[in-house]
Amino acid sequence: MKNTFILNGLLFAALWASASSAAKFGLLSVEPMVLFDIRFFGAGTLLLLYALLVERQRLPRDGEWKQLLVFGLLNTTIYLGFFVFAMKQVAAGIGSLATATNPLLITVISAFWTRKKVEKGEWLAIALGMTGVAIATYPLLQNSFATPQGLLLLFLSMVSYSAATIYYSEIDWKLSRSSINGWQNVIAGLMSIPLIWLFHKEDNHFDARFWGAEIWLMIPVSVLAIQVWLKLLKTDAVRASLFLFLCPVFGFAYATFLLDEPFTWYTVAGTAFVLTGLWIGQRVRRG
Repeated sequence: MKNTFILNGLLFAALWASASSAAKFGLLSVEPMVLFDIRFFGAGTLLLLYALLVERQRLPRDGEWKQLLVFGLLNTTIYLGFFVFAMKQVAAGIGSLATATNPLLITVISAFWTRKKVEKGEWLAIALGMTGVAIATYPLLQNSFATPQGLLLLFLSMVSYSAATIYYSEIDWKLSRSSINGWQNVIAGLMSIPLIWLFHKEDNHFDARFWGAEIWLMIPVSVLAIQVWLKLLKTDAVRASLFLFLCPVFGFAYATFLLDEPFTWYTVAGTAFVLTGLWIGQRVRRG
């Protein structure tokens, strides 16, 4: 059982961290919102087919549509919308590193949401995490692998995702996780259609590179990784969150070997700061 849990955790981290690199490949062929809107509809359709045909889930009722709308807006439309535009201006490795700081942001936003005091150790964890991101991005800013605007968009996407996580935890959902994820993806896809036309600037090329990236983002990342993550959370949420520590490691490895992005001592030092911050934050929450 223990070995299975570890293997599932490694599988989750490896798949989840691949999203940034896959997005970089897809963005070479199509515009940001085109890449992710097709992902929304594709992943949502697969999850809904499973929820409706296998789990025999009912359709949402009354106020559940509003809950799904808010969750889809925060968790998918805003989060991935900002994220994919950030990926046009930020190295894939930094995208994975920023994703790993979500637990720290969730701590702060949750504290303000519930008016709970943030412990000193949590502030230290946040400071270390932000310092780590700054160290890792410094040489990338110097060499045009990241821009201030891209980093701002990346930060806003993380805030939106963290807020969505807290909103999700506050709702007494009556639908299954597959149904919730399926509906919120489809709703997010519908909300994102106007953005495709609003931000249209370049021609889209639906070539093999696009479809390879799209299928990877849709099935291994949006469907498989999330299902593995939910299984980990059900077994042990505290231990499951530790696997987020591995996302930057996998992310920088993908970016270095697949995209030829620079891997320097700044990268090592920055990642070490982030992982230390996450470890301290985890210890404080467990205590």
